[in-house]
Amino acid sequence: MKDLSQAATKFLPLSEATYLILASLTEPRHGYGIMQDVESVSGGRVRLGPGTLYGALTNLLNQKLIRRSGETGEGGDRRKVYALTPLGEKVLVLEGERLASLSRLAKEVAKRLGGVR
Repeated sequence: MKDLSQAATKFLPLSEATYLILASLTEPRHGYGIMQDVESVSGGRVRLGPGTLYGALTNLLNQKLIRRSGETGEGGDRRKVYALTPLGEKVLVLEGERLASLSRLAKEVAKRLGGVR
């Protein structure tokens, strides 16, 4: 497991979009489902266009953070489904821990400065 953690740290920090894509893949999804989920969990703040998403998916496939896990639909409506690999899961967990640490620090800083309104 230590080898997996060491390999995972090489991918950190993640961009916000990459983190959201990986987080969306905690359950297998096709591309359009990923776009919808990212927009939903970000409160509409992050909207991925098809070019951005499929470029990111290609990179994540090449980095072995995700894999294809089949297809949905039939005929001309077939869609590729993506899922996290064990390495992708570890990267997602480590980045979440890093972000949680930053969040705790941000709250302390805001408290020391009297809060931001």
